[in-house]
Amino acid sequence: MKSPTFYTHAAQDPDGLARELAAFVADHLKEALRERGQALLVVSGGSTPIPFFEALSAWPLDWSAVHVTLADERCVPELNEHSNARLVRQHLLRGQARSAQLHPLLHEALGEHPDQHTRQARAEAMLSTLPWPADVVVLGMGSDGHTASLFPHAPELAEALDPEGHRRCLAVSAPALPNVPVPRLTLTARALLDSRVIVVHTTGAGKRELLEQACQPGDTHPWPIRMVLLQDEVPCHLFHVD
Repeated sequence: MKSPTFYTHAAQDPDGLARELAAFVADHLKEALRERGQALLVVSGGSTPIPFFEALSAWPLDWSAVHVTLADERCVPELNEHSNARLVRQHLLRGQARSAQLHPLLHEALGEHPDQHTRQARAEAMLSTLPWPADVVVLGMGSDGHTASLFPHAPELAEALDPEGHRRCLAVSAPALPNVPVPRLTLTARALLDSRVIVVHTTGAGKRELLEQACQPGDTHPWPIRMVLLQDEVPCHLFHVD
């Protein structure tokens, strides 16, 4: 394997970084729309991407031809404050982007308490209808080195990271605090790396130090973000500001 190459992007403040990231993603979506007539964007939840979502929502694209799905989702109703689908609807599907097609991982018609196998199967079926490879996958990184809902040493992590795995989505158990302790659905390495471009979006000096550690060669299981950082198949862009 060749040495991984990172393309780094910086800004003076988080809002400036969010605007730069929005322009970067919009350019890739425009290229996809021009060349293929549709685009697929995979995004993450949390507080860090909110300014990015709001900046991206102002870009004048043919949003009706843009499919948006999630890198992971907490198994809560969409009206719950911890729902990533709710976050995306509130901060991205607005303004110019109000006509984008959001494909949540959780199927609300299943009710609040379906078994994890049913949730996973329904999400897998939905994902199979999307126009892969994704044009852009935007990920974050937790303070424990997780990305999406791929947590260090989780029981499901080996299956999720399996390069020969056939699943795009996996049901995973609730992580430990300080993460929101509810079961999740997460895209696997197969899906997250099935992209033309991957972005890792982080803010804060603490995250910069963690990124520097994660970029060092080593085992992926203690640092699931290494799945993205230590590969050479998909261009990886690091957007960071202290």
